[in-house]
Amino acid sequence: MNIAFVGLGQMGRPMAINMLKSGAQVTVSSASGKRHAELEGKGAKATRNPADVAKADIVFLCLPGTDAVRETLFGVQGIAPLMGNGQIVVDTSTSDYIETRTFAQRLAERGTGFIDAPVSGMEKRAIEGTLTAMCGGDAGTLEQVEPYLSCVANSILHMGESGSGQLAKLINQLLFDINCAAIAEVLPMAAKLGIDPEKIGQIINSGTGRSYASEFFIPRILDNNFKDGYPLAHAYKDIDSGAKVSATHGIPMPVLAAASATYQMALRKGHGHLDKGAMIRVFEELLGVEFRKRGGHAR
Repeated sequence: MNIAFVGLGQMGRPMAINMLKSGAQVTVSSASGKRHAELEGKGAKATRNPADVAKADIVFLCLPGTDAVRETLFGVQGIAPLMGNGQIVVDTSTSDYIETRTFAQRLAERGTGFIDAPVSGMEKRAIEGTLTAMCGGDAGTLEQVEPYLSCVANSILHMGESGSGQLAKLINQLLFDINCAAIAEVLPMAAKLGIDPEKIGQIINSGTGRSYASEFFIPRILDNNFKDGYPLAHAYKDIDSGAKVSATHGIPMPVLAAASATYQMALRKGHGHLDKGAMIRVFEELLGVEFRKRGGHAR
């Protein structure tokens, strides 16, 4: 079995390394090529030639988003026209739900199978090979790729038809995104009214207000650390995808709409290169406080 893995970023690199455990011949490819030597040292072949990638029985993608997936598959040097009957593409990227359905249809016209399998778990679990994969597409096709997908994910869930994996990931991400926006809005209020930031952080993370977002971001906000998480500018694509689903299907999502305004304000303030915790700076500036270990005193 020949496997190709395209995209060697923060998540893709450890996933590709774990894919080598499958026993298959693994060919890796990335736009920069800067991690090719490392992967070759671990037993993979490396290429920047799309034709080499397109020869694989199964092509895994782990790319920054929808635009990159579209370009890799159907761009000027896209691999889709070079692939055909019996081959399979597995997209582990976080891509637009609606466009993913189109990708699947276009590949099906060539007889190429497609599984959308976005993953959840962040870099640590990618290294451990314990990600959760939410999969959309034909159940038989998923069965063919599962032995290889299991090298990077210990929980593989078939969610339904093509696009269902991306939709499941989007639902999870939107709840997380909304939670992050709520943290950014509420914590500066606590500081403004004289509540000690460290103590209220302890209360939240040991009480009913606790969430993965609060456990991850509150300690980092207190330490003035806004560089550990996924960049805000990239995370905003989930908000955009949620808005598209809402508009396309006429589903009202007022809380998401409110949260999106917080993301937009943070992006307008130039915080896009920082993680989601940096949204708190918008409300800190508005209220003249800082939610940090040394207290949230007016500036």
